[in-house]
Amino acid sequence: MRLEGTAALVTGAGTRVGQAIAIGLAQSGCDVAIHFHGSAHGAEETARAVRAAGRRAELIGADLQDPQAARALAEEAARRFKRLDVLVNSAAIMVQERVEDVTPESWNATFDLNLRAMFFVSQGAIGHLRRAKGKIVNLADIAGMEPWPSYVPHCISKAGVIMLTKGLARALAPDIAVNAIAPGAVLLPDGWDEQARHHIVETTPLKRLGSLEDVVAAVRFLLAGTDYVTGTILVVDGGRLIR
Repeated sequence: MRLEGTAALVTGAGTRVGQAIAIGLAQSGCDVAIHFHGSAHGAEETARAVRAAGRRAELIGADLQDPQAARALAEEAARRFKRLDVLVNSAAIMVQERVEDVTPESWNATFDLNLRAMFFVSQGAIGHLRRAKGKIVNLADIAGMEPWPSYVPHCISKAGVIMLTKGLARALAPDIAVNAIAPGAVLLPDGWDEQARHHIVETTPLKRLGSLEDVVAAVRFLLAGTDYVTGTILVVDGGRLIR
């Protein structure tokens, strides 16, 4: 798949990994629909960077915890660009909570955004991506492959993203390739101190944190580096899963 001249929708593109992916796709030649909800200022920064790369940026605000808004998002992106070739599902939350403190409300907040929204955004994009022979890349997490005691709902939601990716890949083949990236220690959660950072580095086989560019490079590979991969979870974790 050639990225030059294509149109991409990136959810959660106003902050962190989603922002980096949106900018990276623009640098590869994509026009980018920048979805945001609580990060309007960050989304404006993303748009400026996309335009600085010589590509078109469209800002689309939506609360993806509303399934109707999630389903309508791709249609709005396609309306603005008159096409949609790529969907990157990045929007998510990561809440640190003891198992004893998890409430139905906090559980639902995690699953509504991390998993349900990803399904309905993808569902809304199917028609456009079929016409384009396009691709979906989901953002999973190595938390979906190993248990983190302080993030149990998050781990379960990301395990769901892994199965969602495989299910969509089977259901949408051969027209749409669907894969996922599972980052490890790339951006540590807000509030982690230097001691926690040092521990993560020392317990990662490659002895360093990853970078946003590591994730962006993995997304580029799944979009433009191969057309013979679907249903794959590409782990980008410096070896943490094999430690």
